[in-house]
Amino acid sequence: MHEQKQLYKTWKGIYTFSPNSLLPLKAKRCCKLDAELKVYNREINKKRIGIEHVFGRLKTFKILAERYRNRGKRLGLRFNLIAGIYNQELSKK
Repeated sequence: MHEQKQLYKTWKGIYTFSPNSLLPLKAKRCCKLDAELKVYNREINKKRIGIEHVFGRLKTFKILAERYRNRGKRLGLRFNLIAGIYNQELSKK
């Protein structure tokens, strides 16, 4: 089973690569969104905001905020270490 991915509204071509993507729906010029669709968009945005907060916290490590200039082989290891530190901070709260 594939997991659903959530993306910004700006890149709609993701469906060619990942059909399980979640994109908020936009209203057309002539008509507004229904109440159900607004609730759907709010649920997607709640998830997105939580993810953005995590990205913001992880960018306190300068390695994630700036261009990575070291060997690419070690990038995954460093990401895992930073994620482990973040998860440890979460478990302390």
